[in-house]
Amino acid sequence: MTVVSMDVSGAPVEGFLAVPDGGRGPGVLVVQEWWGLVPHIQSVVERLAEAGFVAMAVDHYRGIETTEPDEAEKLMMGLQVDAAAADLAAGADYLLSRPEVVSSSVGSIGFCMGGGLSLLAPTVGAVSSAVAFYPAMPWPDYHPRWDAYAGKAALVHKAESDEGHAGPRIAEYSAAILAAGGEVSVVDYPNSVHAFFNDDRPDVYQADNAALAWQRSIDFLDSRLR
Repeated sequence: MTVVSMDVSGAPVEGFLAVPDGGRGPGVLVVQEWWGLVPHIQSVVERLAEAGFVAMAVDHYRGIETTEPDEAEKLMMGLQVDAAAADLAAGADYLLSRPEVVSSSVGSIGFCMGGGLSLLAPTVGAVSSAVAFYPAMPWPDYHPRWDAYAGKAALVHKAESDEGHAGPRIAEYSAAILAAGGEVSVVDYPNSVHAFFNDDRPDVYQADNAALAWQRSIDFLDSRLR
């Protein structure tokens, strides 16, 4: 994995890039949780490369990371959706500019905060296929142009513990994607908890759910990008 730099609205922004052993593959954006571009997210970039994708995570927090939930919430709520959208669009364009990327569009995969931004990605840039793990969409200015999903697709992994607050919004957004001519699959994981994929957090990590969701994500991205 290497650190790369791309232009976002005239300013340099760093990201982590990993290329598969074969040297080429479809491009996938990895979108961070509210903690920042922490080792767990970097490991997802590497795992995607091991699965044959050219993967990259853009540093939405510009070098800031935290392990404190209160600070993470402040960072997330301080993120401007328009600025995050610019990062996603620039990241997709950067991937498509790389000679290692063989796909004509890219995919995205995100977790919690990053799940909400991953769902946003197909509405702002050259992203055709979005994977969202237990998406959080808490921003007042989060109003994606769902009509841009025509011909595109999303896969949502929903945690049972999120149903009360995120479930209605996921249902609303899924209906909007379908109405726009897009495709969407929402997968429920019985007895699952928020952040069940994060193996750096033993208090919430659920190995069976994580493995199943990961394989479904890889299969989805393979079917859409290869």
